[in-house]
Amino acid sequence: MFKKDESWKKYSDIIDLPHHVSTKHPHMSSEDRAAQFSPFAALTGHEAAIKETARITDEFVEPDADKKQELDEKLQLIRMALADNKTAKVQMIFFKPDGKKSGGSYETITGNIKKIDEYNGLIVFDDKTTVKIEKVIDILEV
Repeated sequence: MFKKDESWKKYSDIIDLPHHVSTKHPHMSSEDRAAQFSPFAALTGHEAAIKETARITDEFVEPDADKKQELDEKLQLIRMALADNKTAKVQMIFFKPDGKKSGGSYETITGNIKKIDEYNGLIVFDDKTTVKIEKVIDILEV
């Protein structure tokens, strides 16, 4: 065990005792003991925050007056079709604001319009998707 020099004398009362085994606590495996000393992640969520900041969003570009007039005419045709109980299947390009930061993305949806909610300024599709009228960029009939 110890090299027999003078330093062993201060431990002479415990040197030959058997290894202590607790009667209260179960034996811990070497892996579990090693896990106690594993690195601590002090900046939890920091990497996700960096990725979110680096994520690129588009800015909304307001349609010009001619495009707004064209969209109003197309929406009026859809209103008339809905009033006649006809379906209005369209492909619509719109701007969807980002929920976490400024800007957003341009998206396309294809489906049947269920109604146009003038009070809230929304277009409601059969699948309950809603699009703000003011964020519509283009409407194409399918």
